[in-house]
Amino acid sequence: MLIYLLRHGLTQENLEKRYQGRRDVPLCPQGLAQLCRADFAPKTVMITSLQRTRQTAEVLFPDAELVVADGLKEMDFGVFEGRNYREMEHDPQYRAWVETGCEGRCPGGESKAEFCQRVCTAFAALVDAALAAGEPQLVIVAHGGTQMAALERFAVPHKNYYSWCAPAAGGFVLDAADWVHQKTLRVVKTVQYTKELPC
Repeated sequence: MLIYLLRHGLTQENLEKRYQGRRDVPLCPQGLAQLCRADFAPKTVMITSLQRTRQTAEVLFPDAELVVADGLKEMDFGVFEGRNYREMEHDPQYRAWVETGCEGRCPGGESKAEFCQRVCTAFAALVDAALAAGEPQLVIVAHGGTQMAALERFAVPHKNYYSWCAPAAGGFVLDAADWVHQKTLRVVKTVQYTKELPC
């Protein structure tokens, strides 16, 4: 079975380097215009309840049934959401969080460890269910953080967390042949579902 683990398209918050987290922001006009239909047509695509994943999936996979898997939602950045590092560079809470390597708990939100455990539990359950059902593929449109958490835990070759964030509307194709015995996924290739836009 092949797994497509994709990131949503571009948002205004991405452009402004803001922490989006659980905020339900839409794709920006540029993000929508960049998207192109995928080169295959799955019956079902897993998304989160945040509209940026639904909007992306509707363009990439217009004929698919979209099923919400909220355990794959982006990290909850708590009070940092909607802001960027420039706006918070003198905020003592933000500075304290950065000094933990961004691994401590965000005030009002999650720690990296809590987030990764949530995502990996949900992701593993989806892989198990798809394999048990004999599905030829599992297609997920989620978030950059979702990719980083799941692939740091399960992908081979092994890389650190921050190595796994794809560009907007990009992602990874993974082979689940070793999942049952080793709980690992081999990276087959990267994919990108955006088109070239004229300047």
